[in-house]
Amino acid sequence: MGLDLKALCTRERTTLEAFSSKVVAIDAYNAIYQFLSIIRGPDGLPLTDYNGRITSHISGLFYRNINFLSLGIKPVYVFDGKPPSLKSAEIERRKQIKKEATIKYENAVSQGMYEEAKKYAQQTSILKDEMVQDSERLLGLFGIPFIQAPSEGEATAAHMTTTGLAHASASQDFDSLLFGAKKLVRNFTNSGKRKLPNRNTTIEIEPELIDLNKTLSDLGIVREQLVDIGILIGTDFNPDGFERIGPKTALKAIKQHGRLEEIPQIRDKLESVDYKQIREIFLNPKVAQVAELKFGDVDYAGIISYLTKERSFSIERVETSLNRLKKAMEKKSHTLEQWFK
Repeated sequence: MGLDLKALCTRERTTLEAFSSKVVAIDAYNAIYQFLSIIRGPDGLPLTDYNGRITSHISGLFYRNINFLSLGIKPVYVFDGKPPSLKSAEIERRKQIKKEATIKYENAVSQGMYEEAKKYAQQTSILKDEMVQDSERLLGLFGIPFIQAPSEGEATAAHMTTTGLAHASASQDFDSLLFGAKKLVRNFTNSGKRKLPNRNTTIEIEPELIDLNKTLSDLGIVREQLVDIGILIGTDFNPDGFERIGPKTALKAIKQHGRLEEIPQIRDKLESVDYKQIREIFLNPKVAQVAELKFGDVDYAGIISYLTKERSFSIERVETSLNRLKKAMEKKSHTLEQWFK
């Protein structure tokens, strides 16, 4: 469901260009789900190749990474491992939402309500093992490193910001802050113009940067207290949270009492929440220990072969995008050479 900390975070507008020459650790599953949800046909169904295999995620990764590399950004993708056992309730809840959305989608299609159908279709996305393999193959052809996390991908991405391997972590989920991401950038993989559902208008989705230390300072709390606020509101590990407690109420309670155990009005209900284990998941998460990152060269011929011969992409579009990338990288290389002269 994602933790709702929007009302509490100090958010600053930024641009993709601001991350030029910087390493950004991307929550891979979060990004791929976005591509599967957004990149769809007029009927709401995902894009497919001639063999009926879904390609929405490949399309998203291809064009977005063309953009990243053209701007000089150094993306690194972190893939989820085994989720903590406490996440099982949230996983089941998401499965139920997908089932209900599928029924609503089919009903809308049968009534010819295609805009409505597309809205429900976006909620039915399922990330399968072969999609992960597709994604890793394409990233390898781009020379972009990817990391397998032992558990939550955003935890390892956050850890990379604390070790200095990454400038920022990229995810839509505020959970990254509870995992300790020094800087979180949202709307990183889905920025740009987006059509509003059921309306003939578009909006501009802009990246936003959240500095953890600044947010904590502005709120007058420490990270451990932010984790407690998350538990009060509801995380992936206790989806229901506490009744009638939103972000501002949670902040007030933690600032007044210091920690969960000291809040009198939740004392009885707190006994049914494994809050100590949830704290441990966020404060001492299982993460991949990454010593260094190795970026490779772009395999232009390999990308063209994979996308056009195996996955039914238009060769004209693929070549046009790759030529744009090649020119951008050559220009940056030439500028760098001039600078050192």
